[in-house]
Amino acid sequence: MIRRVRRLAAVTGSVAALACTLALAGTATAQAAPKPKAAAPTGVDISGERLDAPLKLRSDTSPNEVNLLVDQVKWLGTTGQLRGPAAKDLGPKYTVVVLVAAGPQRAYDLFPLAKGGPRIYRPGKQPDQSSTRAGWFFGRLNMPETLRSVGVPMPAQFDTLAGGIGGGERVLPEEALDPVQNIDTALGELQRLLLLNVGVVLVITAGLAGIALLVRRRTR
Repeated sequence: MIRRVRRLAAVTGSVAALACTLALAGTATAQAAPKPKAAAPTGVDISGERLDAPLKLRSDTSPNEVNLLVDQVKWLGTTGQLRGPAAKDLGPKYTVVVLVAAGPQRAYDLFPLAKGGPRIYRPGKQPDQSSTRAGWFFGRLNMPETLRSVGVPMPAQFDTLAGGIGGGERVLPEEALDPVQNIDTALGELQRLLLLNVGVVLVITAGLAGIALLVRRRTR
């Protein structure tokens, strides 16, 4: 009887450890799967206050300006806030349309001078006929100076861009300004930790069950 209990405990522990290992391996494989590469932006159109005609920037003639504008919106997550600031607190609006080789792809409403910091509104209906979740997002603090540096008539704010007007490097590295990537990494680490804890609990439970049966057998 004692040998059977020991065998049962050993088999149960092995199965639990194997299940935990397979779960962790599946998680790592899923996270390692490459994401489909998005189409590269070919240009940006800007329209809004004090612009008599849309400002058209193209990657072949103004690559730096296009990258600066795309950088303002490319990090947005899938879900934003349902409600934004009051209309009186938004300030001037600038609509940014991101183009790819196939034509207009994404549109965003930028409010660089909103009370409490720059804001971005992403409409639910997009130019490429795709649907996404409409929502409000906090924009990057350098949004006003970025817009001004590419040609939008706005007051200068030299504390948000380094290297002078219309160029230079960011004060903060790109990795520090990408909250979506940081959240995905944190969630992945949390998932692996939870799976590991489940495996440990299963092994401990199986061991305690075997010990309990063994003690009960000896006390009879």
